[in-house]
Amino acid sequence: MARAAWKRPASPIGKKGPRKASPSYKRRSRQPWSTADVRMLRQLAKGNTPTGVMSIKLQRPITAIRSKAQREGISLKPINRSPYNRRATKTGARKRR
Repeated sequence: MARAAWKRPASPIGKKGPRKASPSYKRRSRQPWSTADVRMLRQLAKGNTPTGVMSIKLQRPITAIRSKAQREGISLKPINRSPYNRRATKTGARKRR
């Protein structure tokens, strides 16, 4: 039995179709960073804003935001993380045996 009869013919474009740029950062991609953009990046990073939200506000790709933050020395790590062993150090908490 031939199983090739049910296969869909190959598309000339590719499996997933043509790539489209996301409209949120289409205009600002590969554009130089202004001082106002860097200032806003610092402010958003200080406010613990996720990089996805930063990309929408700055209209730039997430990778561009991460690389610019690294070059400028801006930390994108969350500030308000609780310690790993917070449960064990709470007052009145019992240790597991």
